[in-house]
Amino acid sequence: MKRTEIKRKNIIDAAIEEFREQGFLGANTTSIAKRANVSSRTLYNHFESKEALFDAISKIMIEQNWSMEPVPYDPNRDFAEQLKDALWRYVEVITEETALGLNRMVISELIRDLDRSRQFFTETVTHDYPITRLVGEAMDAGVIRKADAGLATNQLLALVKNFFFWPEFFLGENPTPKDVLDDCVAMFLAHYKADV
Repeated sequence: MKRTEIKRKNIIDAAIEEFREQGFLGANTTSIAKRANVSSRTLYNHFESKEALFDAISKIMIEQNWSMEPVPYDPNRDFAEQLKDALWRYVEVITEETALGLNRMVISELIRDLDRSRQFFTETVTHDYPITRLVGEAMDAGVIRKADAGLATNQLLALVKNFFFWPEFFLGENPTPKDVLDDCVAMFLAHYKADV
């Protein structure tokens, strides 16, 4: 890593800590620069404002949430089992400690600032969930009925996140029994059952 890249990373790490502790409004660039062991001038060479820093962190969060590779459909395996395996991998990605910290920090600011929230959601709709490929290819193979793969994936992930992301996000723990994932998949498959 080049020296400038290391400084940029240090600034981002410091900003994440500052935003977590002080919130977006309470955070200030002087404190961020101090935490990163850089001058304010160096910080501004990398990021023109606190808002630009927040935007950079939001992009990192989006990239982490979509860091899992798209999952292809395997016609030689049971589709429900493929779906469960993919969902568990996805849950691991979004509930990893760093990812949760970024989500908490970013979402708290999005709740406060409607314009920033709209901008963030405009950015996220351009990304496909990694499970969308699996769902779409299963539809193409006739394993489940043809529909909008993106919408179907969102429906399934809304169920899964309700039980496996949000408790972790709000409580720092997850009291949900693991077999609830089986129920989520069963509900999804019942709704998208292939036409006969």
